[in-house]
Amino acid sequence: MIKGIKFLGIPVSDQDRALAFYTEKLGFTVSTDQPFDGTQRWIELAIPGAETQVVLFTPKGQEDRIGSFVNTSLWTNDVDGTYEELKAKGVEFTTPPTKQPWGTFCIFKDPDGNSFVLGSR
Repeated sequence: MIKGIKFLGIPVSDQDRALAFYTEKLGFTVSTDQPFDGTQRWIELAIPGAETQVVLFTPKGQEDRIGSFVNTSLWTNDVDGTYEELKAKGVEFTTPPTKQPWGTFCIFKDPDGNSFVLGSR
């Protein structure tokens, strides 16, 4: 039986810049950072307290995915507070915290323009 999601791939154009963003601004930690091929590394990042990880890697032929909407929703117990904290660190938001009947959410971008939903659980 399937037990969960091991990692989510995030397509990036510059792995060093992405690594700095996800660790310094979002607080993710490096699980592994090792050579993959002559042009990219395999970088897995852990989200503190979560089992699922993210991978900063773009498969060959998938470069057109860089800068798109990543169909993923991250969650926090305090959308408004996390929004303020990340905004103070320079994270770009395209949608401020918005309350909906199903919860509160906002949308932010990484340095490549990949967009993510950050919402309440």
